[in-house]
Amino acid sequence: MAITRKEEARALSADELALVEKSHHPGLQELSDSDLRDLVRLVRERRDKAQTDVSRRRREARGKGAPKGATPSAGDAGSKTKLAVLAMAMRRLNGEAQRRKQIAATAATAAGMRKALEMKQASDQGPAFNSRHARSGMRDVGNTRAQNLVRPMERGRQRQAAKVAQARRDAR
Repeated sequence: MAITRKEEARALSADELALVEKSHHPGLQELSDSDLRDLVRLVRERRDKAQTDVSRRRREARGKGAPKGATPSAGDAGSKTKLAVLAMAMRRLNGEAQRRKQIAATAATAAGMRKALEMKQASDQGPAFNSRHARSGMRDVGNTRAQNLVRPMERGRQRQAAKVAQARRDAR
């Protein structure tokens, strides 16, 4: 379920909210690559810290872990919301980083193809070393196996006749 910006503001501290606000579109696309990298690192640190806090509170509520304060935590609803907000921000940031990586890879591939085409057009040598082409047509390569002239039906008839003859000899 989507989390509204009002719920985000309620769940996060001021500096965390400033980081998460940068992860929303269209401002996310306006960030430079280095700013995006720094933002990913900062939000990931905050998300990991929130994840640790949620698991600690969950253990306290079950009675398995020692309480951090004077009394054990009764629930972890607020910290769960905080974790969800930070996780969604990480998902947006990772998606934008992946999108930029794909754009860069496409541009690099296109540049390589243009360079290869220019090199091919610039070389005025004849055909390359191994550039065989059919040109006037391909040569027919004959079958090297000897052709079998006996019809399969005749071969079967002869085998059956041999079986019958052998059976007669064996029956004597």
